[in-house]
Amino acid sequence: MMRLVTAGYLDHPSRKSTMNNGRCAFAIMSGLTFLLAAIAPATAQKKSETPRPQYEFEKIVIPGLTADEPVRKQVSVELASEYLEKGALAWSKTRKCVTCHTNGTYMTMRPALTPQLGKPSADIRKFFVETLASLKTVDHKKMQTGTRPAQAIYIAAGLAEWDAHVTGKLSPETDDALRFAFGLQQESGTWASLDCWPPFESSAYQEATVAAMGSATAPGWLKSLNDDALKTRIEKMKTYLRTTKPPHDYARVLLLWTATRMPDLIDAKQKQELIATIWKHQRKDGGWSIRTFVKPTEWGRGNRAEKLKAEPEFANPSSDGHQTGLAVLVLRDAGVPANDARIQKAVSWLKANQRESGRWYTRSLNTDRYHFVAYSGTIYPLVALAKCNALPAE
Repeated sequence: MMRLVTAGYLDHPSRKSTMNNGRCAFAIMSGLTFLLAAIAPATAQKKSETPRPQYEFEKIVIPGLTADEPVRKQVSVELASEYLEKGALAWSKTRKCVTCHTNGTYMTMRPALTPQLGKPSADIRKFFVETLASLKTVDHKKMQTGTRPAQAIYIAAGLAEWDAHVTGKLSPETDDALRFAFGLQQESGTWASLDCWPPFESSAYQEATVAAMGSATAPGWLKSLNDDALKTRIEKMKTYLRTTKPPHDYARVLLLWTATRMPDLIDAKQKQELIATIWKHQRKDGGWSIRTFVKPTEWGRGNRAEKLKAEPEFANPSSDGHQTGLAVLVLRDAGVPANDARIQKAVSWLKANQRESGRWYTRSLNTDRYHFVAYSGTIYPLVALAKCNALPAE
């Protein structure tokens, strides 16, 4: 069995990473190393290079991911699950923060796989609850900056998913987390957001969809509200999502996904238009590429444009695990039948493209150091296959 898990660095080489009242800061890289990481254009990773571990903690080591890693002959749920479990744990232990691309994705997605993989990690849930307690000690104004709003939203959404798929009932911790997250909401109806680390931390629009899904998923939470101020905040969020034009097609996928939990966000015509948007991006091999959904200059403030335009595959990007898994699971949630020929073609792509390590490859939009987007690029395919009754039993 492969030795798995975390490298302790974000897919954000310029970030610092220490624990300070539950806040995620980032490791300062010294001198020339930092400068080169900040300004050097990203290039394809050379086959001769040995990438640093993607995740690492004590005896847990997950090797770096490369585009030329061989594909498996058949899907291994066990290897993929091991990667997800150890990756989330190692990130939490080394970085000591909730991040969208790893443990945040774990908690918002892994509970849905409980029937197939068993109960998610209680240690990760405990870490979320402890991080929430730490964030609640931070000055309200400071909580409106950096990664903190996203952390609060992902904690609430993750705990909501746990309640929905593991216990089946609303927990006091989830109620507390949702109230705290909505207490950080801006007057516009969304939240303060970083705009530099796509696809997760690059858009206030994306954060609003996660908050909406969390509030709609928490068992009975919306129906039980009797707090008028909180109800007003919920309506502001809905108004924001109804009236704000999605910044790109990737955001349109998120809107459709959110509307599967909160149907009154869009009407029937809009729903079909959003579904059609996803279909138009499907590639000949049956997969989807995240790079066709957004122009390089449209991610956040456009600070990834140079990197993306310099990629050798820029004109014809490959299908990837993140977007193929996401497209399939969203289409299934939106009511597209599993036996649709286009869905089946995507399922075939997913089954044929898992790598030997258990991961599906997705090249980072940010740097070529860690490819943390491969984490969602692995759990999305598992959920997608499960929703198509195509996940091998192990």
